[in-house]
Order: sequence, then C-alpha cells, then structure tokens
Amino acid sequence: MRAPKEQGGQDMYSAGVYKKIVPMERLEFTQGMADKDGNSVDPADLGMPDFPTEMRIEVVFKSKKCDMTELTIMHYDWPVSDGGQNYVYALAGWHQSIDKLSESLNNQNKKYF
Repeated sequence: MRAPKEQGGQDMYSAGVYKKIVPMERLEFTQGMADKDGNSVDPADLGMPDFPTEMRIEVVFKSKKCDMTELTIMHYDWPVSDGGQNYVYALAGWHQSIDKLSESLNNQNKKYF
C-alpha cells in the first residue's frame, strides 16, 4: 500500500497467515506490518507506536442480486487508546485494495469482451 501524500506517501507492506478459507464465503487471516520481503516489522519502527503488531481479519462474501457481491470486512485486536487513528489507516488501506482489485478485474474483463 502507499500512504496518502499528506501522511508521507511511503510504501507500506504487510504479511499474514490465512487461518480459514471457505470458497465463495469467507476468509480469516492475520495481518501485520512487514518489509518489502515479507519479514515482520514492529509498527513502532515505522512511526506507528499504537498500531497492533498483529491483527485478526475476517472477510465475508455474500452473493447479491444482479451478479454483485457484498463484502463485510471485520478487524479485531485494535487498541482503544489510539483515538481511532488506526481505523483511518485500515480504512484507507482497504479502499486502496478494493480499488486495485476492481481495476484488475476490469482490465481482465476487457481481454475477453
């Protein structure tokens, strides 16, 4: 991920472990900050002292009418002492990820249509 310009614009990496995969229904995994090679990095070393070292995440997919899918993304293990700043980071990261997925799928579809 790339941080917004107003937050420094640096590239950020993460790594984790899938704990549960239910095709077309659910993903459960851990996620933490990493270097570009996937090695774990303490968030405090990146200037984020209140950011969790590891988080649990669930992504639930629900089929909707008109060939659409509803995504529900749940984060666990956030500290309550950060005043919501970590939530802002996570939300920005998920927006970037979904935007990139959408762009990739649109480009893939253009190959076939």
